[in-house]
Amino acid sequence: MEYLISLVLVLLSGLFSGLTLGLLSLDTQSLARRAKHGDKYAEVIYPIRKNGNLLLATLLFGNVAVNTTLSIFLGSIASGLVAGITATALIVVFGEIIPQAVISRYALWFGAKTIWFTRIAIVLAYPIAWPIATILNRFLGSELPTTYSKSELMDIISEHEDSEHSNIDADEERIVHGALQFSHMRVREVMTPVEKVVSFDENQRLNDDFFEKVKESGFSRLPIYKGNPTNITGILYAKDLIVEDDHISIVETEEAFDKKFMTVKSSSKLDSVLTKMLRTRQHIAIVRDSDKHYVGVVSLEDIIEEIIQQEIEDEDDEIEN
Repeated sequence: MEYLISLVLVLLSGLFSGLTLGLLSLDTQSLARRAKHGDKYAEVIYPIRKNGNLLLATLLFGNVAVNTTLSIFLGSIASGLVAGITATALIVVFGEIIPQAVISRYALWFGAKTIWFTRIAIVLAYPIAWPIATILNRFLGSELPTTYSKSELMDIISEHEDSEHSNIDADEERIVHGALQFSHMRVREVMTPVEKVVSFDENQRLNDDFFEKVKESGFSRLPIYKGNPTNITGILYAKDLIVEDDHISIVETEEAFDKKFMTVKSSSKLDSVLTKMLRTRQHIAIVRDSDKHYVGVVSLEDIIEEIIQQEIEDEDDEIEN
């Protein structure tokens, strides 16, 4: 009978010790997300785990109580030295090391399967654990949320992509990385500089030579100026030229030439420009520097390419085998 009681006490010691490490190592935010997405184990554990100080006080009280009882009980059936050595060995090996090593690795599964035991322990220890938890909550506050920097989030995504246990693929990794980085970028970093921009004077006639230049440019939206190439007066939409009469000037077109255009600063951040483009339904913007000089253009495509970290190719781009 003495050996059976000792075995039960060792098992209880291991259970309290393992649950202390296992349950408290589970992040409450992660549990809440898992529960939201249908993880049954997380749904069971989260209501208990979210009150961390009460859970901590309960499990530690239970562990200390069991270990103390075990030492006293062994002392009653063996000599002081033998009881001390035996209790220490049993508690360290079977009450601490082994259960903590096992349960910490399978904390979610084990915690859910033994949640009934944890609830019983909370009820029994409540008169002692609740005041301690209340004091901890008062002076320490609730647990601080786990937050990550953008660099850490990128590392986490990369680690998931490299792991065989994750379904995140290389394309998703690339896009998430781009989305986390693009908001820090400035327009000047992705714009097409003015020397590479194809533009036309608003008095340019819609003749064969003009259409050939438009085709060669490969752009669907072209800045239009008046007199001086830096004096932008509107945007020409190449796809709408098909409905225009031949040999009229650009400024005389009814559909293709739009005098309303968006202007952004070269120092503007890409996320704010993207928001403005989506709100105004503009696909291209004229870029000006701090002195309001025309320095280039930026398109919605330029920004999206930074997000997906890959060049968007259309039917006019050269395809390489």
